[in-house]
Amino acid sequence: MTQKNDVPALLLSFVVTAGLVGGGFWWVTQKSGLNVGNLLSQSSTSTSPTNSSNSSNSASVQDFAQVQNVPSGLFTYGGSTSWAPIRRDVDAAIQAARPEFRLRYVNPTSEAPGSATGIRMLMRDELAFAQSSRPVTDQEYQQASQRGTNLKQVPVAIDALAVAVNPSLTIPGLTVEQLGDIYTGKLTNWSQVGGPNLAIQPITRPVTAGGTIELFVEQIMKGRGFGATVQTVATTTEAVRKLAQTPGGVYFASAPEIVDQCTVKPIAIGRTPNDLVPPYQGSLVPPSQCPAKRNQLNESAIKGGQYPITRNLFVVIKQNNQKEQQAGEAYTDFVLSNQGQTLLEKAGFVPIR
Repeated sequence: MTQKNDVPALLLSFVVTAGLVGGGFWWVTQKSGLNVGNLLSQSSTSTSPTNSSNSSNSASVQDFAQVQNVPSGLFTYGGSTSWAPIRRDVDAAIQAARPEFRLRYVNPTSEAPGSATGIRMLMRDELAFAQSSRPVTDQEYQQASQRGTNLKQVPVAIDALAVAVNPSLTIPGLTVEQLGDIYTGKLTNWSQVGGPNLAIQPITRPVTAGGTIELFVEQIMKGRGFGATVQTVATTTEAVRKLAQTPGGVYFASAPEIVDQCTVKPIAIGRTPNDLVPPYQGSLVPPSQCPAKRNQLNESAIKGGQYPITRNLFVVIKQNNQKEQQAGEAYTDFVLSNQGQTLLEKAGFVPIR
C-alpha cells in the first residue's frame, strides 16, 4: 500500500520540477535577451578553419625551441623584396635555434624578385613556401587549383608604405590623393602642395617589381598609369641614392626601407590635409644626427590604422600534405611565436599580435 501511494507523489514531484526548470529557461531566454541558437551556432563554427588562419597553436609559443612538428632538411623559399630585413634577422635566428630546419633563399632566374614571382615559383614547385607583401589574388588561387593544389596565406606582420623626399625639401606632407596625382603627372611642382617652386621628380621601381608597387598602383593610383615624368630604377637602394641627389625627388617603399635612412627624409601622409601622420615616432631626426640616432617606426599609428597606407605580410603555403607544407607551417609558427614577433619588430615591422 505504501509503495502504490508513493507513485503519484513521485510523478507529481517530477512534473513540478520540470515546470520550474522550463519556466526558468523561458525567463532567461526571453527576459534576458539571450539567443541560445546563436550561442550554439557560434560554438559549432568558432573552430572552423579559414584560408588566412594558422591551424597551429603558435599563439601560445614563447620561443623557437617550443615550436613543434618541425621537419628536418633543406627548404627553399623566396618572394617579396620587402621581406629582406626579415630574411636577414629573423630567419638567421630560426636556423641558429633549430639547425635541423635549414633555409635557402632562391632568386628567380628569369623574373624580378617579388610577391607575385614567389607565388608563381611556389606553384611551380620551385619553393617550399613563399613570402608575400600582399594577399594572394583570386587569379592565383584559381591557377593553383588548376595545378591540383590549394594555397593558404597566413598574415604574420603589419607593414606600411613610407614616402620620402630629398632632405632639403620642406613640405608639410602629402595626402593620399596628392601622392597619386604626383605619380600620374597631374601635380608637377612642389608649390602646388605647399612646398617651394621646384619641379617634382617622382621615382619608382618597375610596375612588375612586386607587391609594394602593386599595392601603390591599386590603393594610391586607383589603377591609373604612371605619368611621363616618372623615373624608374631597379632597386630601392638605387632609388635612395638618386633621391639624395635630386632636390625635387620623391619615392615610396616599405617603411623599414625608408624610415631610418640617413640620406632621405620620410614625410607625413594623410587621408586629408588635416590628419597628416608621420611614419616615424616623435620629431624627425635630422641627417646631421644620423646614424648615431635614427628615426623609429611609428608602430602605434600603423597598427591603429591612423597611418593611411598599410598592409599585411603573408606566408603563403601550398596545401599538398607533404614535407613542403609542413615546412611552411613550421616557418609560420616560428614567425608568429613571441620570439618571432619580437624579432619582426626589431627588423622594422609591426607585430600582428
